[in-house]
Amino acid sequence: MKRLVLALAALALLAGCGSSPYGTRVKEPFSGNAYESNNRFFRATGKGESSSENIARGKADIEAKTYLAGQVNTTMKQVADNYMGQTENERGADVAEKFQSLARQVMDTDMADLRKVGEKKYYNEKEKRYTVFIAYEIKKNAMFRFMKKQAKLDNSINESQQALIQKILDEQERLADEEDKEEKK
Repeated sequence: MKRLVLALAALALLAGCGSSPYGTRVKEPFSGNAYESNNRFFRATGKGESSSENIARGKADIEAKTYLAGQVNTTMKQVADNYMGQTENERGADVAEKFQSLARQVMDTDMADLRKVGEKKYYNEKEKRYTVFIAYEIKKNAMFRFMKKQAKLDNSINESQQALIQKILDEQERLADEEDKEEKK
């Protein structure tokens, strides 16, 4: 009986060592928790390939920044939707739309406090191709502060909408600061 169990265990181990039907798993640079968004940071990575080093870097840069912009826009949409769900304000939809518009406008111009946290470049001599990986992060509370400044400069936002947007951003900034303090403990 003991031999049968050992034989089955050995057989299972050997079967597990075989290749997957999907191929060999590849671990790319900048993968794992340290490069994923969390309550404190928006994070994104990009990969670019080309026979030209500059084009490969540009592709990686654009991919990472596009992914970051999408995360920020999604977060702002969720925040605006939550605001609308929590209030009975008949003009809540207007404020939510202005808020989302502000987020898109900010992302179209600048990403506040954007930090490159890593870049790795590889050259495949056989294929004569460069592959570049880039990782970026934005501290959420810095992004919310930047959005508050941009909202104040936006002439299309009236006073009452301005006050509500500032309140929403203050709350998001407070939550991000709390997460920051919790993580440092």
